[in-house]
Amino acid sequence: MQVDPCNRTVICFKYFTWRCLPIAKKDSKNQLINEAIRENQIRVVDSDGSQLGLMSSKDAQHMAYERDLDLVMISPNASPPVCKIMDYGKYNFEQAKREKEARKNQHVVELKEIRLGLNIDKHDFDTKAGHATRFLQEGNKVKVSIRFRGRELGHPEIGLNTMARFAEALAEVANVDKAAKMDGRTMLMFLSSKAAAK
Repeated sequence: MQVDPCNRTVICFKYFTWRCLPIAKKDSKNQLINEAIRENQIRVVDSDGSQLGLMSSKDAQHMAYERDLDLVMISPNASPPVCKIMDYGKYNFEQAKREKEARKNQHVVELKEIRLGLNIDKHDFDTKAGHATRFLQEGNKVKVSIRFRGRELGHPEIGLNTMARFAEALAEVANVDKAAKMDGRTMLMFLSSKAAAK
């Protein structure tokens, strides 16, 4: 069986043309806009929020184009779907601005670690307490740890006393979330800010 090369070219051209055409025009948030809306009947809301009633998507698109605005499907699961006439570029810009502002005002709580020695001297103790106070005032949580080496494991009470002194030094700014407890060779205590708890 012989295949006409001209005919095959036409078939290939049709196939690739069909594959390249967009099925529907959606934005990055998967909202249908303008020509992508092909419902027989939609409920239309005007740019000022007033109801324009039920109409075909073609009529709504025509109305939006006359005002130099876009038709955006805002509620696709409603029956019939709800579309709004709006300036879509301006809407996207304002929404991105609001999201950026919300991210700027959002504080991510971090877990900061303070390591104490079993026989820490007063100056180091005060310095570490100062760092912990700063972390807590920034709204972060603090993990206090003491690493036990060799024979030190036989004296966990010294670690408990050090942890109790540290918690007492930070009593004005910190709540003890988890009291000092051994975890293998390390003693851990977790503190959180009193200001963040309010």
